[in-house]
Amino acid sequence: MGSSTIRSSAAEALEPVVADGQTIAVGGFGLSGNPTDLIEALRDLGVKDLTIVSNNMGVDGVALGLLIENRQVRRVISSYVGENRLFAEQYLSGELEVEFAPQGTLAERMRAGGAGIGGFYTRTGVGTPVAEGKPTRELDGVEYVLERGIVADVALVRAHRADREGNLVYRKTARNFNPLAAMCGRVTFAEAEIIEEDYLDPDEIHTPGVFVQHVVLASDREKPIEKRTTRPRTASAETDGGR
Repeated sequence: MGSSTIRSSAAEALEPVVADGQTIAVGGFGLSGNPTDLIEALRDLGVKDLTIVSNNMGVDGVALGLLIENRQVRRVISSYVGENRLFAEQYLSGELEVEFAPQGTLAERMRAGGAGIGGFYTRTGVGTPVAEGKPTRELDGVEYVLERGIVADVALVRAHRADREGNLVYRKTARNFNPLAAMCGRVTFAEAEIIEEDYLDPDEIHTPGVFVQHVVLASDREKPIEKRTTRPRTASAETDGGR
């Protein structure tokens, strides 16, 4: 069983733990599965010089884009940042340090950190700027690069359901990087849309409560869509039910 504590608010949960200069892993992919309440609380607490580990950095004014906007981030380890104009400006001006990692490599680095694995060898990135300054080794005639596991001081994740032991279930694509972020945090905070009174079915659990220290009930808000592509409804679509 885990030893999670149910907190009344994201701010109450984070305030005793977060501090300047920490490394914070954040779940989400695009704008799906972002722990928005926790991110907003982190912004309001004003901690700075943060290193953020996340698949991407949100968009301007949304999700992790809020921390960029508030200039609380010093360094980013990420695989994609193309949707955030202010991020690009801070990076190009030298205000923000960025370590790019191939998406699969980033996922495995987070998983390795959570599993107590210090590093692993991969062929991904060999011969590219990704491998610069990293040890390499030849195995069976093939060159590999050493990637280090990531252990964050704090992890922030978003779940669909949680129980009072911190066991988590994610919903559809919101599963993305959330289980990996939860694993690699020394202290993990989860915001959940539903907190069950009873234990979750063990066969349904995606993240065991042993990885989660604090749970808060997520606020009810509209889920943002990164890009919306639509087309006019035609007369034929209306008559056949839109199929």
